[in-house]
This record gives sequence, C-alpha cells and structure tokens, in this order.
Amino acid sequence: MKIASWNVNSIKARKDHVLKWLDDTQTDILFMQELKGVEDNFPKSDFEDREYHLTINGQKTYNGVAIASKYPITVISDEILEGDEQARFLDVEINGIRMINVYCPNGNPVDSEKYPYKLNWTKKLIYHLNSLFQKQIPFLIGGDFNIIPMDIDCHDPQAWKGDALFRQESWDLWRTMKNIGLYDAYRMIHPYEADCYSFWDYQAGAWPQNKGIRIDHFLLSPEIADRLQDCHIDRTPRGWEKASDHTPIIIEI
Repeated sequence: MKIASWNVNSIKARKDHVLKWLDDTQTDILFMQELKGVEDNFPKSDFEDREYHLTINGQKTYNGVAIASKYPITVISDEILEGDEQARFLDVEINGIRMINVYCPNGNPVDSEKYPYKLNWTKKLIYHLNSLFQKQIPFLIGGDFNIIPMDIDCHDPQAWKGDALFRQESWDLWRTMKNIGLYDAYRMIHPYEADCYSFWDYQAGAWPQNKGIRIDHFLLSPEIADRLQDCHIDRTPRGWEKASDHTPIIIEI
C-alpha cells in the first residue's frame, strides 16, 4: 500500500498537478494539506472518476486537509482542539489502520498569538497520539508538521535560526512525539541523508539553488514501522510550472 502526503498549497490552483501525479504514481492514499477552500469547492468528481474515496475538512481561504483513498474511509474525528475554527486535522480508519492527516500550525511570527497557538495545538496532538499508543492501536500520522527536526533537515541552519519551525520549543515537541514510541519513516530508510528537503520557498531562488527544508513527515507506531518497506520524497512536482512550494513524501507498507 502506497501512502503519500502533500501540502498542495491550494487544491484549486494545483488540481491538475495532483491528478497528474496520482495518475503517474498510482498512489493508493493521499493526504493533502492547505486546501485553501471549503468542501463544496473541492473537485470531488475528478477524484471519484479515478475511484478514490474522499473525506474533506475544508476552510474558506486558509488551511484545510483532505484524504483521497482507493479504500473506504471511516472518519473518527476532524478536530484536535474542541471548537477550533482552523481546519487542520483528520483522524480516520482505512484498511484497519488508524491514519491521521495534519497541517500543523506554522507559528510565525513568534512574538504574536500564532506561536502559542502552534505550541498548544501540537501539545493536544501529542496527547491524542499518546492515547492511541497506550491503547495499542496501530497508527500512522502524516502531513506538514511545520517542524524542522535537525540541522541536517535544513540547507542552512543559521538562515532559520529563531524561526518558529526551528526553535527549541518546536524541537521539544518533535522529540516528545517520537518519545511516545513513534518512528520517523524517512529516517528509518535514510538515517544520515542531508539533502532531503520537502519544501522550498518561492522567494530568493530557493528551488533552483536547492535551499530547502524537511517539514513534511510520516511518524509510525511500532506495528506500522515493522511493515515499512520504503519512504522517499518525490521532488518531481516541485519543478513543474506554478508548483506548490511543497513536494510529496511517500511511504510504502
């Protein structure tokens, strides 16, 4: 089973890219983030014509997550903070596996309310993941975590110093997630690779100069980690015209 995650940065703007990539790769399940639109505006028929089931948690203009799956989807929850107006979370069951799609808050600027929101939101997520782990429920979580885990996940650590994605509090949250007992799928397959980016900013020629960061991840519970066969980042779509600033990360289990 091939499962991918991709921050598409507007499904309206990137619909043709997503559909082409699905056709080319024959991915079974795709987690999408940053839809930037409500469910009614999602191009459902294009996915359904390709025999994908869909579940969508959309929001006007901002955020939004969706899952397209070749297998039926049972929705468990679509929020991590009760009453949260930001559409960032989907917890579902597919083929007997709990799967969680997240678009974690960015948190910038750090001297605004956005940074405490990032920390609080992610702490609630960690509580949820720990609950699943303690109940011995096999699960995986994928998406845009908006955390650069280590220096080797960044083209130039000094350039990101002080950014919400690269601060001690964010690293602490990432470590706490892993300390639950979860495995970073990419690092399982590529433990020492430094050139492993999933995001390149639109500014300052970041893509052509390969000035990227790794912020799109899959974390696996031990039962799923035992079944991992591969994990890789597909840079191809980042080079397409009018591309998303992210590119897909794929696991095979």
